[in-house]
Amino acid sequence: MTALPLATGFYHIGGRQPGLLCVPEKTVQFYPLLFYENWMDYEAGVSGVDIVPESREEQDVSSSRSRGWMQALRRRRRQLLLIAAAIVGLPYVLIVLYAPGFVHPISTLMLRDLVLLRGYDRQWVAFEDISPNLVQSVMMSEDGQFCIHGGVDWVQMRGVVNDALEGAATRGASTIPMQTAKNLFLWNGRSFIRKGMELPLALAADFVWSKRRMMELYLNVAEWGPGIYGAEAAARHHFGVPAAKLTRRQAALLAVSLPNPFERNAGKPGRGLRQLASLIERRAGRSGEYIKCLYE
Repeated sequence: MTALPLATGFYHIGGRQPGLLCVPEKTVQFYPLLFYENWMDYEAGVSGVDIVPESREEQDVSSSRSRGWMQALRRRRRQLLLIAAAIVGLPYVLIVLYAPGFVHPISTLMLRDLVLLRGYDRQWVAFEDISPNLVQSVMMSEDGQFCIHGGVDWVQMRGVVNDALEGAATRGASTIPMQTAKNLFLWNGRSFIRKGMELPLALAADFVWSKRRMMELYLNVAEWGPGIYGAEAAARHHFGVPAAKLTRRQAALLAVSLPNPFERNAGKPGRGLRQLASLIERRAGRSGEYIKCLYE
């Protein structure tokens, strides 16, 4: 066999000697470096080129992407769980921080008014500067067992649950601690989620705060009309007097307007509101045994 150089990188290969397998003459291009590398791989028993099917490459890329998404999802899930835990745990931290008397917290409704640039009227007053008439009327109207229970009136709560299971109309069973927890940490509106969060908050607040502190907080954050919060602002807005000077009639009107202060105007009561206030006024006059935890 002879190999005749034709040009740079090209050789003419052909077999003409007798007794040898003759190969038709042809011109081929010869790449010395590639030939050398493939020959060395052949000598070592290794294939010179590793060919990977396209389907395998696509599967590897898809698997890598899936692992990346799963890792990112796990990291994001941990972050979301930490944020949720912080949101749920924050009110319990605030309960402890709100225990001292010099702390004057605002409610979530006040915060909403600030965010919406509405403004609000709230003038903080100490428990001693609130008329006992208002304290007695609010207790008889909102939570007659305030001094006895530990934040939740379980007797009333069981009655509400039984009525709901029987399909009957349910009555309110919110205690003053529950309403205070809602005003300070949660939102308005009927919701099982909110109620489920409200119960343990009420129990924790009643455990940490004294009864006097609980009543002081409630009467300073309760809403008595659009942008009117607290007993002092309500007394001045509806009757033009400070909270310390409220009469038994005025106090009863304020107490019965608490469940719906937008429709029940204590300063301009309708016939039904006046009748309800008369009932609360009579109960307040006989509430001596119910308020001992506040004035002893």
